[in-house]
Parts: sequence; C-alpha cells; structure tokens
Amino acid sequence: MNELKIETENGKTQYLPGEPIAGSIQWDFVEQPRSVDLRLIWYTRGKGTEDVGIVDSVTFDSPAQYETRQFNFDPPPGPYSFSGRLIALIWTLEAVAQPGNQCERLEITISPTGAEINIASAQSDDDNSQE
Repeated sequence: MNELKIETENGKTQYLPGEPIAGSIQWDFVEQPRSVDLRLIWYTRGKGTEDVGIVDSVTFDSPAQYETRQFNFDPPPGPYSFSGRLIALIWTLEAVAQPGNQCERLEITISPTGAEINIASAQSDDDNSQE
C-alpha cells in the first residue's frame, strides 16, 4: 500500500503572513516513485470561477521507495485565508508522487491573526451596526 504524509513542525497549521512553513514529507511506496513534488498553493472554493495559485514548489530528487525529506517554504504576505457567504480562500500543502498521481493535502491558515478570517460574520457585524 502506498502512503504519503505531510507534517509541519510541531503540527502547526496556523501561520502569520510571511512566516516560514517548515516540516517533513514522508512516503512509503510499493515501488520506487519516479518523482515526488510538494507545492504551497492557495485556491478559492465557492460560487463562481475557482482560482488557484501555486506559490512555491519543491521537487525531491532521486526519491527512494521509503523516505522522509525536510521542506521549508517562505510564503508571500497574502492573500489571507478567509471564508465568506459565497467564497473561501484556502491555503494547502499538496504532495504529488508519480507514477499513479498519489496525492496528499494538508490545509493551513495564513492570516494576520493566524486564524481564518470570517468575512460573513464581519459583514453581519457591519450590517447590524448600520441599523
């Protein structure tokens, strides 16, 4: 059975803008993979057109059948993780191994508070204050 796992340092999943994201990626495959890539991406989910941005990626050269490798990404200052009534922006670490398109994702949050910004509640607060 093929396994692919992403772990951040100390299991951290909440980051400030520009704060380094470090950790390890581990795989255990029945056969030696041809390639293993790790990407830092953001994407939108919700109504309308979905957008995707690949911010950074690393290719692990000469991967063995079973291995653990370290990674370190320096994310940009934005966009922030948020959710609203119609759309959300999600950051994720995505590992892909070939052949077979084996894929694993770990969602993370990037914002000034370290927590996802809830636009829907901010909009409700604004609506209530205008009454």
